[in-house]
Amino acid sequence: MHNNNLNKGFEVELFTGTYGTHVGVSSQIEQIFSNFVNEPDNRNVEYITDPSKDYKILYSSLLEPRKDLRKWLEAINLTIIPSSTLCFPHQDRFQRSDESNDYHQFIESNYGLSIATSSVHINLGIENIDKLFAAIRLVRCEASLFLALSASSPFLNGKFTGYHSQRWHQFPKTPFEVPFFLDHNHYINWVEQNIDNGTMQNVRHFWSSVRPNGPQRPYVLDRLELRICDFISNIDLLLAITAFLELRVISLFDHLDSLDPLSSSKFSLDELKDICDQNELKVSKDSLNAELIHWKSGEKIICKDWIQNLLMELSSFSRTLHMSDFLEPIYKVLEEGNEAIKWIYKYEQGLSVEEIMRSAINNMIKNEEENNLWFK
Repeated sequence: MHNNNLNKGFEVELFTGTYGTHVGVSSQIEQIFSNFVNEPDNRNVEYITDPSKDYKILYSSLLEPRKDLRKWLEAINLTIIPSSTLCFPHQDRFQRSDESNDYHQFIESNYGLSIATSSVHINLGIENIDKLFAAIRLVRCEASLFLALSASSPFLNGKFTGYHSQRWHQFPKTPFEVPFFLDHNHYINWVEQNIDNGTMQNVRHFWSSVRPNGPQRPYVLDRLELRICDFISNIDLLLAITAFLELRVISLFDHLDSLDPLSSSKFSLDELKDICDQNELKVSKDSLNAELIHWKSGEKIICKDWIQNLLMELSSFSRTLHMSDFLEPIYKVLEEGNEAIKWIYKYEQGLSVEEIMRSAINNMIKNEEENNLWFK
């Protein structure tokens, strides 16, 4: 690790069930495991890792809670389902994890099952407030690339939806209009205004691809939270995506004039907002194969090619920080396809959603048991 490396932490959401149905037990899990919390829908549960700069420590902190949970689930004939949507056939009904929670009631009443998804939120510690907002601007412009690498939700209710990330297609981004924040004061005023007018119920009710986070939002901030990624079952790939994000942000700090969209894009910030929103929608449909608009030049570029270009751009820097090996799983995704692409191919070959997900569940278990090359 290099002295410039950032603290990193994760919020990991999981679906539980059998090899063919979703079964909600998050309220029980929360009572048994102190590091797990329930989500509004009982079929969904979350754990949060402690921040660390060290990828070996992060590997363990991501894997161990999952192994503990899996052992408990196996005892009651359940498992972890590596999809970011309710992929198996299910009733069109919300399953509350906490009937007494008023915020959960608000979510169920206003969003219903569109909110019943799972994902991984990647947090990078950035205490310098100006650098934090520069990073949020850049990462928002490129958030679609991280979604493309992680896409794992082509199925819903036993059927192929036509989207590689059905999760991001259906997810109720809130507020619907999010500006590019010029600075901390701009963000504070925007949050206060949206809470005052009822668009946001509280500071947590800000669901976008990337957002500032910290111990006292919106006033005290210390990290960037990338929220766009689907659930990533392979921890090697999750940490590779994290390394890609970290390298991009550290590189930004060394090249603010050329990488901060505030000063380096041909577009106005209003135009950038629309371009980034459209790029995210395109990637939710076609992931690595989507044709996107580059935030800097306006050129059209295939998502996979954009990622490849950035990896080349970061190659020398990644060697300097001794992180180039960490990126290897991304090259494998670019060559072989993400989870969604692989699953869709199997579906088109005639396999059922249940057969595909049974194989995915077994692959996830196998991956947990293997010696992993890059981070162990």
